[in-house]
Amino acid sequence: MSDDAARVVLSFPDGLSEWGRDQIRTDRYRNYLRRMLDEPRVGDEREEFVDIGCCGDSLDLTFRVEAVEDGTRVGDGTVVELVERAGDVEGGWRVQSAAGPTE
Repeated sequence: MSDDAARVVLSFPDGLSEWGRDQIRTDRYRNYLRRMLDEPRVGDEREEFVDIGCCGDSLDLTFRVEAVEDGTRVGDGTVVELVERAGDVEGGWRVQSAAGPTE
């Protein structure tokens, strides 16, 4: 019997820009998260690196575990779902956050 979770729901601050959201929603980034999570528990928070491109500093984004379904470990078949929660994005290049310039 496998201890692999069927699904893990992670939340991220809604202050992240659309460009940043595009980065974390890629298959490659979800695969990265899957490898980093190991044995998540509801309420766990972890900062993970998000690439913001060639024009700024790195951005560490805080992900929170909102749900873990049908198991305790994250495996190759675990679905990683991302949802928004209220919050600002601190650090990194502010142009890549919703709080950055609008022009």
